[in-house]
Amino acid sequence: MTTDTHRRGTFGAALALALLSAAPAMAQGSFQDCLRGLEQQARSRGVLPQVFAEATAGLSPDNSILALLDRQPEFSRQPWDYINGLVAANRIAEGRRMLQVHRAAFDRAQQETGVDKHIIAAIWGIETSFGKAKGNTSVVRATATLACYGRRQDFFRGEFVAALQIINQGHVAPAAFRGSWAGAFGHTQFMPSTFLRAARSANGSQRIDLVGSVPDALMSTGNLLRAEGWQAGQGWGYEVTVPAGLDLSLAGRDRPQTVAQWEARGVRRVGGQAFPRRGDQAFLHLPGGAAGPAFLMLPNFRVIMKYNNSENYAMAVGHLADRLRGGGGFVRPWPTAERPLTQQERIELQQRLAQVGLYSGTVDGKLGAGTREALQRFQQRAGMPADGFPTAALLQRLRRGG
Repeated sequence: MTTDTHRRGTFGAALALALLSAAPAMAQGSFQDCLRGLEQQARSRGVLPQVFAEATAGLSPDNSILALLDRQPEFSRQPWDYINGLVAANRIAEGRRMLQVHRAAFDRAQQETGVDKHIIAAIWGIETSFGKAKGNTSVVRATATLACYGRRQDFFRGEFVAALQIINQGHVAPAAFRGSWAGAFGHTQFMPSTFLRAARSANGSQRIDLVGSVPDALMSTGNLLRAEGWQAGQGWGYEVTVPAGLDLSLAGRDRPQTVAQWEARGVRRVGGQAFPRRGDQAFLHLPGGAAGPAFLMLPNFRVIMKYNNSENYAMAVGHLADRLRGGGGFVRPWPTAERPLTQQERIELQQRLAQVGLYSGTVDGKLGAGTREALQRFQQRAGMPADGFPTAALLQRLRRGG
């Protein structure tokens, strides 16, 4: 499970890494002090003194990790580049093969959790390429580093202690406890705290093995989504067509309506298909702006976002699941001629929106829902279609003052 970390610019990440590298003795000393401060918290969670001592003996910070802390392609690439990169032909083919190879495990996970097995398979494929890329960074070292340095120390202190709890409970041998640079591990990349909350054995065993057992990983992933509110029998969303003249300011996660209400506004499912559950709540999503494909997103879409707090990630999971099921690509093409804004342009966009009183979030170049809503307000004020999609032309309009 990738963390929803915010990003800083490449220069900021490089500077943080340089500062750590320039003063290894100071960093090492403060690191040991930090670990000593975490020992009591670990003991209060049942971690035995011997387990803590063995896990931290000779432990040093991983100076390369902070350089990665703010890099998250879900928020910096154009949606179509990100989604198409994850929903590639080879991943679709491999996913269909894995659904057959592990049919019994997928069927059991779906039956017991109510979560569509194709969604579980899509998460597995996107997170680790079906187990081929689980990561080779020590989870204990990674979480310890981030517990003692960086912007999210409080969060990662909890993850470090949770990692020790997992070792203490015998789920993972320390030598095999390896994963991503941020501490996510196993076939479907659970953070340690998520493991403690939602991991489940597929066969009722006391030991849960997300690293070596595909059935455990699939069952745990389904259980996590169920715990987050997955609604059995409901999909993740529909590609739709919107009528000319529809008020695009209705788009956004905080403006849901029933599918029947969207139908009354002229929104139709692509291909002339009927909506199977017209009473479901859904929000209109325009990831490529008015010129790209449009979607009605169901509550399960928000559940997928609990795995990774990114609309583009959730779209990739949902779309890959549909392709694994035998579906095709999106009907309406993406506006691929629209170039992505640079990091500096994204920051400038937020700064200018803040200057005119439309944006109050963090100016970090991360163009999420808050920035999109601010852009919609600016577009409404300027008499433009309020799709909230950031473009170079829109930035130029902001530079001119509207």
